[in-house]
Amino acid sequence: MNANPTQSIHLAAKALLESKSIFIGAGAGMGVDSGLPDFRGKEGFWKEYPYLRKLKVPFEEMANPMWFKDDPHLAWAFYGHRLNLYRSTKPHQGFTLLQKWISSHNLNYFVFTSYVDGHFQKSGFAEEWINECHGSIIHLQCLSRCGQKIWRVPDHFRFRLDREKMYAHDPLPTCPSCQGLARPNILMFSDFEWDSERTEEQEKSMHHWMKTLGNSNLFVLEMGAGLAIPTVRISCEQAWETLGGFFLRINPRDNQVPRGTHSLTMGALTALRAIDGQLSLIE
Repeated sequence: MNANPTQSIHLAAKALLESKSIFIGAGAGMGVDSGLPDFRGKEGFWKEYPYLRKLKVPFEEMANPMWFKDDPHLAWAFYGHRLNLYRSTKPHQGFTLLQKWISSHNLNYFVFTSYVDGHFQKSGFAEEWINECHGSIIHLQCLSRCGQKIWRVPDHFRFRLDREKMYAHDPLPTCPSCQGLARPNILMFSDFEWDSERTEEQEKSMHHWMKTLGNSNLFVLEMGAGLAIPTVRISCEQAWETLGGFFLRINPRDNQVPRGTHSLTMGALTALRAIDGQLSLIE
C-alpha cells in the first residue's frame, strides 16, 4: 500500500511502538547518506573510478575475483580504496536512531545486510545479530583457499594507493598460513572461490532468531535495497510473509511493495528522521 508519506510515517511510528522485534534489512543505498559512493549504473561507478572508465571496465566486471590473479595491484587498488573509505567514513545519524529505538523500546533485533562496509558493527550493533549476506570487506580470505580460516583486517591497516593509476602499493595483504595473496571475503560476480563459512554461521543465527520470535509483533524495516541484486528485498519480504507484522520499504526509486505493506519514496536517513519525529509526538 502506497499511502501518502505523512500517513505511512505515522503508521510506521505507531507500529514500531507496538512491536517487540525488528528485522532490519539494508542494501547499498543505506550508505549513500553517509557520503559513500553510489555505484548505480556505469556513470556513477566511473565517476568514482575514472581510470576504469578509460579501460571501459564497469562495476560488474571489476567486482570479479579474476583480477586478483591477473592484476592484483589493480584489484587491491579498487578494494583497498573502498576499505580505506569505509573505515574513514562515519556512519550517518540513521544508524544512531535505529540504536535509540532498539534501546528505548527494548526491541529484539536482527540485521540482514548486503553491504560490506561494517558500518552496523561500527555503529554499535552486536556482531552476533548481523548477517552480512555478501560478506565483509574488513575480513580477508586466502586467494588459493589453502585452508586458512577467514581473518579480520587489522584496525590500523590502510592501503597506500595511487588513485590516478589505480595501483595499490606493496605490501598487499597475504595469507598468514601460506603467505600467498589474500582477497576480501566478499561474494563477487562469477565467484566460485568465496569462503562462505562466516556468512553461513551468521545465516544460521538469523534463522534461529526467527524461530524464537513467536507472536512478537515483528516490524520489518527495509532500506536502500534495489532490484539489481534483490537479495535483501527478497529476504525482507519472506520474513514478513512468514512471520507477519508490519512491513516498511524505504527506497527513493524502487519503492514497489507487496499488497498490505507500506513504502516511503525517500532516502534512508530522511525517512528515519521523519519516523523518529513522529515517535516523539505519539509516545
